[in-house]
Amino acid sequence: MAQRIRRFGVGQTAKVLGVLYTLIGVVLIPFFVLASMFVPNQSGFGIGVAIALPVIYGIAGFVFTAIACLIYNMVAGWVGGIEIAIEEPAV
Repeated sequence: MAQRIRRFGVGQTAKVLGVLYTLIGVVLIPFFVLASMFVPNQSGFGIGVAIALPVIYGIAGFVFTAIACLIYNMVAGWVGGIEIAIEEPAV
C-alpha cells in the first residue's frame, strides 16, 4: 500500500534531529580532542573548541533541518510529497 509524506512537523522534526546531531557530536569528541593535540597552540583550536563542537553541530542540525522541512512542505504541496510503500506485518 503506497502512502505519501505530505508534511513534516517543522519544530518536532528539527528538535529530534538537533538532538541526534548533538549525540553524534558527543560520540566524535574523542576524535576532536585527539585532533586538537596535534594542532599548534597558536591556531586557537583547543580542547574547549573540541567540547563546544557537538553543541554547535546540534544547533546547526536544528536550524538546517527546520529550513529543510519548510522547503519540503512547500514543495510537497506542489508535487504531492514522497511516496513510500508500507506493508502490514504478517500475523
